[in-house]
Amino acid sequence: MGILSNILQVLLGLGFLMFGFMKFGSKQMVDEFRRYGYPGGFRIFTGLVEVIAAVLVISGIWNDKFAAWGGLFIVGTMLGAIFTHIKVKDPVNRMMMPIVLLILGLIVLLMNLESLL
Repeated sequence: MGILSNILQVLLGLGFLMFGFMKFGSKQMVDEFRRYGYPGGFRIFTGLVEVIAAVLVISGIWNDKFAAWGGLFIVGTMLGAIFTHIKVKDPVNRMMMPIVLLILGLIVLLMNLESLL
């Protein structure tokens, strides 16, 4: 893909590395997952999925198939995040980051979808 795609993938990947690693021990994330009604193991699982998605999206700079899979992981994770915010009746402003990340993940997925077919 082009340079804009590479920049998007790096930024998305770095963001997901940060968010993923935060899930492993950040007090804020522990408290949030408790507020959502999810067990600690699900928080760790979510963090692992986010780190894997980040690695795939960044690796996708060299391999379109990895970018597509990373985008798919991001889309799935962000759909789950949005539905969680809806479930706990959060205001829309708390859903904005997952919505933006969903859109960016979808862009990466669609730009590289051909590699999965």
